[in-house]
Amino acid sequence: MRGKFITFEGIDGAGKSTHIEWVAERLRARPDTGHVVTTREPGGTPLGEDLRQLLLHRPMHLETEALLMFAARREHIAEVIEPALARGDWVISDRFTDATFAYQGGGRGLSLDRLEALEQWVQGDLQPDLTLLFDVPLETASERLAGARSPDKFEAESRAFFQRTRAEYLRRAEAAPGRFRVIDATRSIEEIRVTLEEILASL
Repeated sequence: MRGKFITFEGIDGAGKSTHIEWVAERLRARPDTGHVVTTREPGGTPLGEDLRQLLLHRPMHLETEALLMFAARREHIAEVIEPALARGDWVISDRFTDATFAYQGGGRGLSLDRLEALEQWVQGDLQPDLTLLFDVPLETASERLAGARSPDKFEAESRAFFQRTRAEYLRRAEAAPGRFRVIDATRSIEEIRVTLEEILASL
């Protein structure tokens, strides 16, 4: 039986990463999930991690950035995601293609038509079974990022960039309500995990 594919999304500072391992452990405790693989984008493979360093820290042309994101994703799908799903494993990824639409499409303004063409080429019919979108106002995200480690080039972007990024995330969630669950991430960790428990129980 094919496994399940779950992705975590949200703007920087939304707090999604706080919950990934917790969700993985909850799923591992269930008798029906089998092995659970946690991974991330960009990254997830040795080549992907090398590309991640370039993508997060090197300035580059917008189209180069998008192409490298999808190059890392192609490797990730071929080496990690598809083999795991074929084994019947559950895969949890910290970001996937929705992030590219949000950041390179919404934030940077790259044509969504171009991103859709790359999406079809790189992943075909592969889509997450469930996408958890952690949503917070920009003020909350900024407060959470303040005083953290040195920001990468995305975390250092302008308020307007993140307004556009968040708007594209919400647009995609509205367009695919069967796949997305939008989570009010302004709440406490405990409150969010109650919501996550309810969502996991429905899988």
